[in-house]
Amino acid sequence: MPNPVKRHSKSRRNSRRAHDFINAPAGSVCPQCNEPKLPHRACKNCGTYKGREVLNVDKGE
Repeated sequence: MPNPVKRHSKSRRNSRRAHDFINAPAGSVCPQCNEPKLPHRACKNCGTYKGREVLNVDKGE
């Protein structure tokens, strides 16, 4: 099996390993409906953000 002729740089090595350190996005809980949501975004379930309704969401009840 052939061996590498030249040494790979640290930046090339680290670029190859970059996907190993990706974390899942942070999550939070909506204070109105207790559904999981992304922080600093309106809740997709109830349509509230910071205690007021900002989205018109069809409740489907």
